[in-house]
Amino acid sequence: MTQTAVEQPVITPGKPTKGHHRGLYALFFTEMWERFGYYLMIGIFFLYLVDPASNGGKGFGTTEAADLVGSYIALVYLSPFVGGLLADRYLGYRRAVLLGGILLASGYFSLAVPGDAAMYIGLGLIIIGNGFFKPNIGTILGNIYNREDLRAKKDVAYNIFYMGVNIGAFICNFVAAYLRNHYGWGHAFAAAGVGMLVGLIIFASNQKLLAEGDVRKAPQKDDMPIGQILAQVFLPAILAAALGYFMTDMTGAPLFGTRSNDAFLFACVPIIIFYITLYVKASTRDDKRGLGALLAFFAVAIVFWVIYNQNSTGLTIWADQYTDRSMSSTVEKVAQPMGMLQTVTTDPHKVTQIDEHFRAIKGPDGKTIEVQGADPYFQNLPKDQWPAGGKMKLISTEIFQSINPFFIVAFSLIVVGLFGYLAKRGKEPTTPVKIALGIFLAGFSSLLMVIAASMTNVYIDKTSMAWLFGTYAVFTVGEILVSPIGLSMVSKLSPPRVTALMMGGWYLVNAIAGKVAGLMATFWDEFTNKNMYFLILTVSAGIAGVIMLLISKWIAQVVKDKTGSY
Repeated sequence: MTQTAVEQPVITPGKPTKGHHRGLYALFFTEMWERFGYYLMIGIFFLYLVDPASNGGKGFGTTEAADLVGSYIALVYLSPFVGGLLADRYLGYRRAVLLGGILLASGYFSLAVPGDAAMYIGLGLIIIGNGFFKPNIGTILGNIYNREDLRAKKDVAYNIFYMGVNIGAFICNFVAAYLRNHYGWGHAFAAAGVGMLVGLIIFASNQKLLAEGDVRKAPQKDDMPIGQILAQVFLPAILAAALGYFMTDMTGAPLFGTRSNDAFLFACVPIIIFYITLYVKASTRDDKRGLGALLAFFAVAIVFWVIYNQNSTGLTIWADQYTDRSMSSTVEKVAQPMGMLQTVTTDPHKVTQIDEHFRAIKGPDGKTIEVQGADPYFQNLPKDQWPAGGKMKLISTEIFQSINPFFIVAFSLIVVGLFGYLAKRGKEPTTPVKIALGIFLAGFSSLLMVIAASMTNVYIDKTSMAWLFGTYAVFTVGEILVSPIGLSMVSKLSPPRVTALMMGGWYLVNAIAGKVAGLMATFWDEFTNKNMYFLILTVSAGIAGVIMLLISKWIAQVVKDKTGSY
């Protein structure tokens, strides 16, 4: 690596301990509060964008809102590549986490300020802040548990750490619902900022405990300099993005629905070419096999993450507009004080065209249905089913975002126990087979939505909440099989000199999937039969799962050759 070596801090290893390192719990609560802020924001962002301006929202249409949400998710997952490299080479991990947390809190507070300028500035701050925070807090934990007396506890430590993520993701939506229903959107976004500040205080007050994990690897001569990475990856990506942004089809329209879609997808092309070039130019057979297996895994995993990101796009639209969110009077008495209920109103204004506050919809026959109502909930509900008083109370849409983390906490020990049982009998599937099963389960979760959309005429009726609970339950089991394994696969299969680059590749997979999820949702109104939207996901997952099964033996053998185990 052609850069000046940075003097490494001398860290004295902590005393051997029978339990876990105390730094784990500092990182647990830091991550819990950071994820509280992140999932609070992403849980309400689409809803905020489509909410009429008269209610304090932005009044965006579905296409515009889905486009912005997809772009945000894509960039949030892309930025850790840069943040991880800068921390690894220059900043150090603790400083990177502190910087990232400050930027994240600033971004959430910016979203609480009215106006488009504040919103876009806030999104930019969150994207950059996440790039510094997300990859480096996990690195600190990994470095701490690389100590000889703690190494055997590393997997358990990551499981505990992962629980912090899901506790934060679970509770945040109840806070968001309460604040936005009682005080408005700005207070809900500000709560995300407060959560991040709490996490920062916890992290900053435990620096001595965490210093042990802030040790960077000594520079290696084969490490790729950042300047070279910028020249070979980011500069071509920026130029390709500019080309995509201004390129149109024969009618002058964007190629993939919106200019931001075109810009992002074009930018991905030189980055993908760069990773393929790493494989082609690999200097040894072992490096080539490892990179080949990893890139194949990346390509298949995109489908899984597209389905995962429906949580913020397609499934949020479904929960908001197509699910019966009415509550019995008994449940309402419990839910109301907790802020779980929102009041939606009808409006006598009759519309047949799209404007800032109203949208017309088309039925299965393609004809425009004359719709009424200031809230999207009433736009596919016949007038004879509207409340007589013009108002009704519904469970807040963002509460459905808590189903997934709840099931992760509930199912994780069951799944781990099942595979432990199989392992004792020599029947535990290999890691690639587990990933294939996870992809199939993701596809089955989408199949449940196909059935839900097929059994109900969503233009005159709502579907039961049970379909969303079932969908999230099935998907969560798949997530447990796929998500924790991703970074582990990268560390096992990557040649040491390009591990950071391949970690960036894993985040790129998530970025592309997030953008594709947003891209699909921009065409939501074009799907007159909504079951076709979810059928595309089901078929894609089926194909990806079959491919993963076909290459599972090869990948498992490569992993075994490199690590000694499957």
